[in-house]
Amino acid sequence: MKRVATMMLVGVCAISLAAWAQQTQPAKPAAKQPAKAAPQMPTPGPEHKRLAYWAGTWTATAEVKESLFGPAGTVTSTDTNEWLPGGFFLVTRSKEKGPMGDSQGMAFMGYDPEEKVYVYYAISSAGYSVHAKGTVTGKTWNWSSDSKMGGKPVKSKYTATEVSPSAYSYKFETSTDGGKTWTNVMEGKATKAAK
Repeated sequence: MKRVATMMLVGVCAISLAAWAQQTQPAKPAAKQPAKAAPQMPTPGPEHKRLAYWAGTWTATAEVKESLFGPAGTVTSTDTNEWLPGGFFLVTRSKEKGPMGDSQGMAFMGYDPEEKVYVYYAISSAGYSVHAKGTVTGKTWNWSSDSKMGGKPVKSKYTATEVSPSAYSYKFETSTDGGKTWTNVMEGKATKAAK
């Protein structure tokens, strides 16, 4: 009987030792994961390519009405729009003559794929800046922005309609009552210089 008990004890110890040995063996290495591809530079989408309409040099003439932006008169301008390397943004350099004198400006126009809107950022030697968001439907571009003049909120909208590949008409309107009523501030036409 002692011998049977000893054999059983040895058997239990052997099974326990085998189970313990299996638990303490190092885990087999995980299957090798394929290497991740390096991130690729993004490429312009169709919305960016739609901006090609604006590339080139444009000459514009507009009639300005007296408003919180200044006196009435005629404004002439020349905008030169060139692609920033990469094809995502156009860089604009502007020269303008109007009732308040001469000014120069710089702007960037592109498309924000996260917000799904066109974006326009401009600064001017006249001391103002613009940050507008826009959409295009067919041949009509609609831009809107919110700013302050004399501490009061002003909504602005700029509508440009493509008349041909080398001409567009435009209108600039403002609202000082949160967009309930709009005042036409400027209307004009622009033509693109031949290449």
